Amino acid sequence: MNTNNDQAILKKLADTKEKFFTEIEKTIVGQKDVLDHILISLLCKGHILLIGVPGLAKTLMIKSLAELLDLDFNRIQFTPDLMPSDITGTEIIEQNRTTGKRSFKFFKGPVFSNILLADEINRTPPKTQSALLEAMQEHKITNAGKVYGLDQPFFVLATQNPIEQEGTYPLPEAQLDRFMFNIWVDYPSYEEELEIVKKTTSDETNKLDVILTADQIITYQDLIRRIPVADNVLEYAVSLVNKTRVKNEKATEITQKYITWGAGPRASQYLIVGAKCYAALRGKYSPDIEDIKAIAKPILRHRLVRNYRADAEGFSMDRIIEELL
Repeated sequence: MNTNNDQAILKKLADTKEKFFTEIEKTIVGQKDVLDHILISLLCKGHILLIGVPGLAKTLMIKSLAELLDLDFNRIQFTPDLMPSDITGTEIIEQNRTTGKRSFKFFKGPVFSNILLADEINRTPPKTQSALLEAMQEHKITNAGKVYGLDQPFFVLATQNPIEQEGTYPLPEAQLDRFMFNIWVDYPSYEEELEIVKKTTSDETNKLDVILTADQIITYQDLIRRIPVADNVLEYAVSLVNKTRVKNEKATEITQKYITWGAGPRASQYLIVGAKCYAALRGKYSPDIEDIKAIAKPILRHRLVRNYRADAEGFSMDRIIEELL
Protein backbone atom coordinates (compact mmCIF):
# COMPACT_ATOMS: atom_id res chain seq x y z
CA MET A 1 0.00 0.00 0.00
CA ASN A 2 2.34 2.69 -1.27
CA THR A 3 0.15 4.71 -3.60
CA ASN A 4 -1.28 8.08 -2.66
CA ASN A 5 -4.68 6.78 -3.72
CA ASP A 6 -4.59 3.99 -1.11
CA GLN A 7 -3.55 6.45 1.58
CA ALA A 8 -6.44 8.74 0.64
CA ILE A 9 -8.89 5.81 0.84
CA LEU A 10 -7.43 4.86 4.23
CA LYS A 11 -7.97 8.38 5.56
CA LYS A 12 -11.52 8.33 4.24
CA LEU A 13 -12.11 5.00 6.01
CA ALA A 14 -10.99 6.44 9.37
CA ASP A 15 -13.36 9.40 8.84
CA THR A 16 -16.18 7.02 7.90
CA LYS A 17 -15.74 5.17 11.20
CA GLU A 18 -16.42 8.40 13.12
CA LYS A 19 -19.56 9.09 11.06
CA PHE A 20 -20.67 5.48 11.59
CA PHE A 21 -20.58 5.77 15.37
CA THR A 22 -22.20 9.22 15.34
CA GLU A 23 -25.14 7.90 13.31
CA ILE A 24 -25.65 4.57 15.05
CA GLU A 25 -25.69 6.26 18.46
CA LYS A 26 -29.09 7.66 17.43
CA THR A 27 -30.59 4.19 17.96
CA ILE A 28 -28.00 2.17 19.92
CA VAL A 29 -26.80 3.21 23.38
CA GLY A 30 -23.34 1.97 24.40
CA GLN A 31 -22.02 -1.37 23.03
CA LYS A 32 -19.13 0.46 21.31
CA ASP A 33 -16.77 -2.53 21.43
CA VAL A 34 -19.44 -4.78 19.91
CA LEU A 35 -20.14 -2.29 17.11
CA ASP A 36 -16.41 -1.84 16.50
CA HIS A 37 -15.95 -5.60 16.07
CA ILE A 38 -19.00 -5.84 13.79
CA LEU A 39 -17.53 -3.15 11.54
CA ILE A 40 -14.11 -4.86 11.52
CA SER A 41 -15.66 -8.22 10.65
CA LEU A 42 -17.68 -6.72 7.79
CA LEU A 43 -14.60 -5.03 6.30
CA CYS A 44 -12.57 -8.27 6.67
CA LYS A 45 -15.22 -10.42 4.90
CA GLY A 46 -15.75 -12.26 8.18
CA HIS A 47 -18.80 -13.32 10.20
CA ILE A 48 -19.77 -12.82 13.84
CA LEU A 49 -21.30 -14.96 16.57
CA LEU A 50 -23.04 -12.80 19.20
CA ILE A 51 -23.74 -14.36 22.59
CA GLY A 52 -26.05 -12.55 24.99
CA VAL A 53 -29.32 -12.80 26.87
CA PRO A 54 -32.53 -11.60 25.18
CA GLY A 55 -33.34 -7.89 25.17
CA LEU A 56 -29.84 -6.47 24.66
CA ALA A 57 -30.67 -4.92 21.24
CA LYS A 58 -28.77 -7.49 19.18
CA THR A 59 -31.41 -7.51 16.43
CA LEU A 60 -31.86 -3.72 16.50
CA MET A 61 -28.09 -3.36 16.18
CA ILE A 62 -28.03 -5.37 12.97
CA LYS A 63 -31.10 -3.67 11.50
CA SER A 64 -29.50 -0.28 12.20
CA LEU A 65 -26.26 -1.48 10.60
CA ALA A 66 -28.11 -2.53 7.43
CA GLU A 67 -29.85 0.85 7.29
CA LEU A 68 -26.57 2.74 7.75
CA LEU A 69 -24.83 0.74 5.03
CA ASP A 70 -27.74 0.68 2.55
CA LEU A 71 -27.58 -3.13 2.35
CA ASP A 72 -30.24 -5.82 1.96
CA PHE A 73 -31.10 -7.38 5.31
CA ASN A 74 -32.81 -10.70 6.07
CA ARG A 75 -33.53 -12.40 9.37
CA ILE A 76 -34.00 -16.13 9.98
CA GLN A 77 -35.49 -17.27 13.27
CA PHE A 78 -33.89 -20.67 13.81
CA THR A 79 -36.28 -23.29 15.19
CA PRO A 80 -36.10 -27.11 15.59
CA ASP A 81 -38.30 -27.67 12.51
CA LEU A 82 -36.36 -25.32 10.18
CA MET A 83 -35.16 -27.07 7.01
CA PRO A 84 -32.03 -26.31 4.89
CA SER A 85 -34.27 -25.21 1.99
CA ASP A 86 -35.83 -22.58 4.29
CA ILE A 87 -32.39 -20.92 4.29
CA THR A 88 -30.98 -21.50 0.82
CA GLY A 89 -34.15 -21.64 -1.26
CA THR A 90 -36.15 -24.32 -3.02
CA GLU A 91 -37.11 -25.54 -6.49
CA ILE A 92 -40.74 -25.79 -7.54
CA ILE A 93 -42.35 -27.08 -10.73
CA GLU A 94 -43.60 -24.26 -12.92
CA GLN A 95 -45.75 -24.69 -16.04
CA ASN A 96 -45.30 -22.51 -19.10
CA ARG A 97 -48.77 -21.24 -19.97
CA THR A 98 -47.94 -20.92 -23.67
CA THR A 99 -46.27 -24.28 -24.38
CA GLY A 100 -47.63 -26.28 -21.45
CA LYS A 101 -44.11 -27.52 -20.66
CA ARG A 102 -43.14 -27.97 -17.05
CA SER A 103 -39.77 -27.06 -15.62
CA PHE A 104 -38.11 -26.49 -12.27
CA LYS A 105 -37.67 -22.91 -11.11
CA PHE A 106 -35.40 -21.97 -8.20
CA PHE A 107 -36.80 -19.54 -5.65
CA LYS A 108 -34.05 -17.91 -3.63
CA GLY A 109 -34.10 -18.15 0.16
CA PRO A 110 -33.25 -15.47 2.76
CA VAL A 111 -29.51 -16.28 2.49
CA PHE A 112 -29.54 -14.19 -0.71
CA SER A 113 -28.98 -10.88 1.04
CA ASN A 114 -26.04 -8.72 2.12
CA ILE A 115 -26.57 -9.02 5.87
CA LEU A 116 -28.10 -12.21 7.28
CA LEU A 117 -29.18 -12.39 10.91
CA ALA A 118 -29.28 -16.02 12.07
CA ASP A 119 -31.24 -15.60 15.29
CA GLU A 120 -30.70 -18.29 17.97
CA ILE A 121 -28.71 -20.45 15.56
CA ASN A 122 -28.26 -23.20 18.16
CA ARG A 123 -31.99 -23.97 18.23
CA THR A 124 -31.95 -25.80 14.89
CA PRO A 125 -30.49 -29.27 14.12
CA PRO A 126 -26.98 -29.68 12.62
CA LYS A 127 -28.38 -30.54 9.18
CA THR A 128 -29.87 -27.04 8.92
CA GLN A 129 -26.92 -25.32 10.61
CA SER A 130 -24.60 -26.85 8.00
CA ALA A 131 -26.64 -25.26 5.20
CA LEU A 132 -24.90 -22.02 6.14
CA LEU A 133 -21.38 -23.51 5.92
CA GLU A 134 -20.89 -23.19 2.16
CA ALA A 135 -22.52 -19.76 2.09
CA MET A 136 -20.25 -18.45 4.87
CA GLN A 137 -17.01 -19.82 3.44
CA GLU A 138 -17.51 -19.79 -0.35
CA HIS A 139 -20.16 -17.04 -0.63
CA LYS A 140 -22.25 -19.33 -2.81
CA ILE A 141 -24.82 -22.11 -2.42
CA THR A 142 -25.44 -25.29 -4.39
CA ASN A 143 -28.96 -26.49 -5.14
CA ALA A 144 -29.84 -29.46 -7.34
CA GLY A 145 -26.34 -29.44 -8.82
CA LYS A 146 -26.42 -25.75 -9.75
CA VAL A 147 -24.22 -23.15 -8.09
CA TYR A 148 -25.67 -19.75 -7.18
CA GLY A 149 -23.39 -16.89 -6.18
CA LEU A 150 -24.40 -14.62 -3.30
CA ASP A 151 -24.56 -10.84 -3.46
CA GLN A 152 -21.47 -9.01 -2.24
CA PRO A 153 -20.71 -7.99 0.43
CA PHE A 154 -22.12 -10.96 2.36
CA PHE A 155 -22.09 -10.94 6.15
CA VAL A 156 -23.61 -13.48 8.57
CA LEU A 157 -24.35 -12.45 12.12
CA ALA A 158 -25.57 -15.28 14.34
CA THR A 159 -26.92 -14.99 17.89
CA GLN A 160 -27.07 -17.44 20.79
CA ASN A 161 -28.75 -17.31 24.19
CA PRO A 162 -26.22 -18.48 26.83
CA ILE A 163 -28.87 -19.26 29.47
CA GLU A 164 -31.28 -21.74 27.91
CA GLN A 165 -29.53 -24.93 26.81
CA GLU A 166 -32.52 -27.29 26.83
CA GLY A 167 -33.57 -28.25 23.31
CA THR A 168 -30.52 -26.65 21.69
CA TYR A 169 -27.89 -28.06 19.32
CA PRO A 170 -24.34 -26.79 20.02
CA LEU A 171 -22.62 -25.54 16.89
CA PRO A 172 -20.05 -28.02 15.49
CA GLU A 173 -16.40 -26.96 15.61
CA ALA A 174 -16.26 -26.67 11.79
CA GLN A 175 -18.99 -24.05 11.83
CA LEU A 176 -17.68 -22.21 14.89
CA ASP A 177 -14.35 -21.84 13.10
CA ARG A 178 -16.06 -19.98 10.26
CA PHE A 179 -16.97 -17.11 12.56
CA MET A 180 -14.26 -14.48 12.74
CA PHE A 181 -15.37 -13.14 16.14
CA ASN A 182 -17.20 -14.54 19.15
CA ILE A 183 -18.61 -11.47 20.90
CA TRP A 184 -20.16 -11.41 24.36
CA VAL A 185 -22.95 -8.79 24.55
CA ASP A 186 -23.14 -7.65 28.17
CA TYR A 187 -25.78 -5.78 30.13
CA PRO A 188 -25.71 -1.97 29.79
CA SER A 189 -24.43 0.17 32.65
CA TYR A 190 -26.90 2.05 34.89
CA GLU A 191 -26.40 5.30 32.94
CA GLU A 192 -26.76 3.53 29.59
CA GLU A 193 -29.95 1.79 30.70
CA LEU A 194 -31.42 5.14 31.80
CA GLU A 195 -30.71 6.50 28.31
CA ILE A 196 -32.21 3.38 26.67
CA VAL A 197 -35.43 3.72 28.68
CA LYS A 198 -35.72 7.43 27.82
CA LYS A 199 -35.30 6.74 24.10
CA THR A 200 -37.59 3.73 23.87
CA THR A 201 -40.50 5.01 25.95
CA SER A 202 -41.04 8.27 24.05
CA ASP A 203 -42.45 8.97 20.59
CA GLU A 204 -39.01 9.95 19.32
CA THR A 205 -38.01 8.29 16.03
CA ASN A 206 -34.63 8.54 14.38
CA LYS A 207 -33.89 8.04 10.71
CA LEU A 208 -30.33 6.95 10.01
CA ASP A 209 -28.37 8.45 7.13
CA VAL A 210 -26.55 6.11 4.76
CA ILE A 211 -22.82 6.12 5.53
CA LEU A 212 -21.51 3.46 3.14
CA THR A 213 -22.73 1.75 -0.02
CA ALA A 214 -22.02 -1.84 -1.09
CA ASP A 215 -19.42 -0.67 -3.66
CA GLN A 216 -17.59 1.43 -1.07
CA ILE A 217 -17.50 -1.51 1.37
CA ILE A 218 -15.99 -3.75 -1.34
CA THR A 219 -13.38 -1.03 -2.05
CA TYR A 220 -12.45 -0.91 1.65
CA GLN A 221 -12.35 -4.73 1.85
CA ASP A 222 -9.83 -4.77 -1.01
CA LEU A 223 -7.81 -2.01 0.65
CA ILE A 224 -7.55 -3.98 3.93
CA ARG A 225 -5.96 -6.88 2.02
CA ARG A 226 -3.31 -4.54 0.54
CA ILE A 227 -2.15 -3.15 3.90
CA PRO A 228 1.42 -4.38 4.59
CA VAL A 229 2.33 -6.25 7.79
CA ALA A 230 5.81 -6.33 9.36
CA ASP A 231 7.44 -9.75 9.79
CA ASN A 232 7.61 -9.45 13.58
CA VAL A 233 3.82 -8.87 13.73
CA LEU A 234 3.18 -11.90 11.50
CA GLU A 235 5.49 -14.02 13.65
CA TYR A 236 3.77 -12.86 16.84
CA ALA A 237 0.30 -13.79 15.51
CA VAL A 238 1.36 -17.25 14.31
CA SER A 239 3.36 -17.85 17.50
CA LEU A 240 0.33 -16.90 19.64
CA VAL A 241 -1.86 -19.43 17.83
CA ASN A 242 0.87 -22.11 18.09
CA LYS A 243 1.00 -21.53 21.86
CA THR A 244 -2.62 -22.73 22.11
CA ARG A 245 -1.79 -26.22 20.77
CA VAL A 246 -1.01 -28.74 23.49
CA LYS A 247 1.45 -30.85 21.47
CA ASN A 248 3.24 -27.89 19.90
CA GLU A 249 6.80 -27.03 20.94
CA LYS A 250 5.66 -23.44 21.68
CA ALA A 251 2.93 -24.60 24.08
CA THR A 252 3.15 -22.89 27.48
CA GLU A 253 2.48 -24.31 30.93
CA ILE A 254 -0.99 -22.69 30.86
CA THR A 255 -1.76 -24.52 27.62
CA GLN A 256 -0.64 -27.86 28.98
CA LYS A 257 -2.70 -27.43 32.16
CA TYR A 258 -5.96 -25.97 30.89
CA ILE A 259 -6.46 -26.53 27.14
CA THR A 260 -7.61 -29.70 25.37
CA TRP A 261 -7.65 -28.42 21.78
CA GLY A 262 -6.00 -25.34 20.31
CA ALA A 263 -6.80 -23.00 17.43
CA GLY A 264 -6.21 -23.82 13.76
CA PRO A 265 -4.52 -21.80 10.98
CA ARG A 266 -7.72 -19.80 10.32
CA ALA A 267 -7.15 -18.09 13.68
CA SER A 268 -3.74 -16.82 12.48
CA GLN A 269 -5.31 -15.53 9.27
CA TYR A 270 -8.06 -13.70 11.12
CA LEU A 271 -5.59 -12.22 13.64
CA ILE A 272 -3.60 -10.64 10.81
CA VAL A 273 -6.48 -9.41 8.65
CA GLY A 274 -8.36 -8.24 11.76
CA ALA A 275 -5.32 -6.33 13.03
CA LYS A 276 -4.97 -4.68 9.60
CA CYS A 277 -8.54 -3.43 9.80
CA TYR A 278 -8.28 -2.44 13.47
CA ALA A 279 -5.22 -0.34 12.63
CA ALA A 280 -6.78 1.14 9.46
CA LEU A 281 -9.89 2.30 11.35
CA ARG A 282 -7.54 4.21 13.65
CA GLY A 283 -5.70 5.89 10.78
CA LYS A 284 -2.56 3.70 10.90
CA TYR A 285 -0.86 2.47 7.73
CA SER A 286 0.25 -0.86 9.21
CA PRO A 287 -0.70 -2.92 12.28
CA ASP A 288 1.58 -3.60 15.24
CA ILE A 289 1.60 -6.22 18.01
CA GLU A 290 -0.78 -4.14 20.17
CA ASP A 291 -3.39 -4.34 17.40
CA ILE A 292 -3.08 -8.16 17.45
CA LYS A 293 -3.60 -8.17 21.23
CA ALA A 294 -6.63 -5.89 20.94
CA ILE A 295 -8.60 -8.40 18.84
CA ALA A 296 -7.13 -11.69 20.14
CA LYS A 297 -9.85 -12.56 22.68
CA PRO A 298 -12.92 -12.54 20.37
CA ILE A 299 -10.94 -14.40 17.68
CA LEU A 300 -9.57 -17.15 19.96
CA ARG A 301 -12.24 -17.71 22.61
CA HIS A 302 -14.44 -19.98 20.45
CA ARG A 303 -11.49 -21.83 18.91
CA LEU A 304 -10.00 -23.18 22.13
CA VAL A 305 -11.44 -26.05 24.17
CA ARG A 306 -10.84 -25.90 27.93
CA ASN A 307 -10.45 -29.06 30.02
CA TYR A 308 -12.15 -29.99 33.30
CA ARG A 309 -9.25 -28.65 35.33
CA ALA A 310 -9.79 -25.14 33.92
CA ASP A 311 -13.47 -25.33 34.95
CA ALA A 312 -12.63 -26.64 38.42
CA GLU A 313 -10.01 -23.92 39.06
CA GLY A 314 -12.16 -21.13 37.62
CA PHE A 315 -9.89 -20.36 34.67
CA SER A 316 -12.13 -18.63 32.12
CA MET A 317 -11.28 -18.66 28.42
CA ASP A 318 -10.49 -14.94 28.45
CA ARG A 319 -8.10 -15.40 31.39
CA ILE A 320 -6.27 -18.19 29.55
CA ILE A 321 -5.91 -15.99 26.46
CA GLU A 322 -4.61 -13.09 28.60
CA GLU A 323 -1.93 -15.40 30.00
CA LEU A 324 -0.88 -16.37 26.46
CA LEU A 325 -0.59 -12.80 25.11
